[in-house]
Amino acid sequence: MDAKYANYINRELSWLEFNHRVLEEGMDPTVPLLERLKFLAITDSNLNEFFMVRVGGLRLLADQGVVRRDATGLSPAEQLELIHRRTHRMVEDAQDIYLREVEPRLAATGVQRTRPNELTDVQIRYLGQLFDQETAAVVTPMAVRSVRQFPLLKGLALHLAVRLRPQEGTRRTRIAVMPLGAVLDRFITLPGRAGLQYVLLEDVVLLFIDRLFPGERVAESVVFRITRNADMSVEEDGVADLLSGMQAVLNARKSSGCVRLEIQRGVSRTMLSFLQRALHVSEDETYCLAGPLDLAAFMELATMEGFPGQKYPEWVPQASPLVDPKSSMFDVLARQDVLLSHPFDTFKPVLRLIDEAADDPDVLAIKQTLYRTSRKSPVIEALKRAAANGKYVTVAVELKARFDEARNIGWAKKLEEEGVQVIYGVKGLKTHSKILVIVRRESRGIVRYMHFGTGNYNEATARLYCDISYLTSDADLGADASSFFNAICGFSAPQQLLKLAVAPIGLREKIVELIEDETERSRQGQEGTIRAKMNSLADETIINALYRASQAGVQVFLNVRGICCLRPGIAGLSENIRVTSIVDRFLEHSRLFYFRHGGEERVYISSADWMPRNLDRRVELLVPIDDDASRKELIRVLGVYSADTVKARILLPDGRYERVQPDPGAASVRSQQALYTSSCERIAHMQQARRTAFEPHLPADTQE
Repeated sequence: MDAKYANYINRELSWLEFNHRVLEEGMDPTVPLLERLKFLAITDSNLNEFFMVRVGGLRLLADQGVVRRDATGLSPAEQLELIHRRTHRMVEDAQDIYLREVEPRLAATGVQRTRPNELTDVQIRYLGQLFDQETAAVVTPMAVRSVRQFPLLKGLALHLAVRLRPQEGTRRTRIAVMPLGAVLDRFITLPGRAGLQYVLLEDVVLLFIDRLFPGERVAESVVFRITRNADMSVEEDGVADLLSGMQAVLNARKSSGCVRLEIQRGVSRTMLSFLQRALHVSEDETYCLAGPLDLAAFMELATMEGFPGQKYPEWVPQASPLVDPKSSMFDVLARQDVLLSHPFDTFKPVLRLIDEAADDPDVLAIKQTLYRTSRKSPVIEALKRAAANGKYVTVAVELKARFDEARNIGWAKKLEEEGVQVIYGVKGLKTHSKILVIVRRESRGIVRYMHFGTGNYNEATARLYCDISYLTSDADLGADASSFFNAICGFSAPQQLLKLAVAPIGLREKIVELIEDETERSRQGQEGTIRAKMNSLADETIINALYRASQAGVQVFLNVRGICCLRPGIAGLSENIRVTSIVDRFLEHSRLFYFRHGGEERVYISSADWMPRNLDRRVELLVPIDDDASRKELIRVLGVYSADTVKARILLPDGRYERVQPDPGAASVRSQQALYTSSCERIAHMQQARRTAFEPHLPADTQE
């Protein structure tokens, strides 16, 4: 390998290693069975998006003949070859673990998939009636006369391809294609047994396929699905209306090129060749599966209730002892800042703050960014109510949030109808920052109350993602927040900020400055330490700064959930850098950064990963945590993640990961368990303190 390419790990291959770590949770026999099924579903769902976006983009570049090499020296075509080689192995592993372990063990617990050859006569009659009355009325075969007249198929939807025997006197192969339809249940429950006995929709259609072609002989029928390229974006410079431009992008995705064909193993060469030519996919892009297609759909089974012991025990989000349920959130934040660690701490204080602001007569204005929200968002309802109550409400809704574009377009329209001032993000950038500002008139003057987060304003994912919320009335942060909204809602650049750093105009520079400060202190003989937790690390400028820090003796501890293009542990380059990744029951999503800074200890939270897209093409925030109690808590949290020996994997110099092994005799640490336990203990201590406090009975007021 050329020396100039040796210091980095390829972005796409690093992501595939992350997805394999997700798959490993599905392979782990110590994980509860339905949780294993969930991880298999997540693995497949992740691959769907990876092919739509990353593989789709590389395929476009390769088709255009682009040979420009990335930081690891690979051209788009070379990356695609390595991606397919790695993905084929991953898919084989996922199918094998499902068929060999997960499905048989589910059957033993009462969740049994029944194949057509296992059905009883009674079950066949039941399914035949169901097919005639419902399924046959929905599905419609489409004759395909040639590869040039192939119908437009929906990406990621299940389809059947049917080959009919030639009519008498001819040799011509006839093929028909039919979508199975999103309105039909994938999992059909069979009557008459305890537990859950089900048959897959595609198996039912295959069983009765002859009924859809009366008078014909079916030679072959096979299930398949395609993945379309979704790596397309609106050309903002040429679009007068971003809303209509985004709707055009959504329409374009429906007919974009096919980048993956998944099909049942055992398909004939005749059928497979026909589909490959019709869809313009190669052998590398064809995945023949031994088990069911679309394992992502099995999330429906993985999340069902009624099977004790097959899931992780519920961890109920805890109430923060800092938030008095009898006080308003404004009184709480006037006394102190509040740091919440989700999902261990409940997201309710954030919702309470927005909810109270909507009805508080002293609140003048609410300003908020929205990137992704839930389907029935209480945040949206509160903002609409605030506008109806006469508040000045401004919301920056990011229409370009990938795969949430349609939902965000719908929210934007509804907010506008209620009188909310809606900004469709920033031209040429994605507004990915998570910020809420509430402007309130009080006796001491105008006060700003703020929420800064590492995750979205989504109460559903706040129970599933590990994120940080910081609520404060800090005056300097309030001034910066107002300047920030003035900039993204108008045409100006932010004025000189007091505390915040904003991408794309200075966030990378701030991070590099902090790293270089540790480097210089270490060169002068001081102790230098950097701890950082993020989702992805791919920015070459920051990676090179970390390499220089390591060479100067700075101890660098990185917890990177997904992509990491930095190579740790290389003598003379990165021997002082340790990288771990944690995959557990909750998705690690928070971005936390610590710099020792000569003992002054600077701590930040951020909406941004250390990636070029975050630092160059998104509006992001880096927020300093100056409140002493909050800062100490985040340092403790980072320490817990660094100590994980149960769900952590360590990155090796060659890009592989292996599980962290605890020191001999040392107690094992599972970081998410430890963080939840500490949240519970804080509540227990608070309740105990209330029980042991003496409160005298006072005489009632007397009337004179």
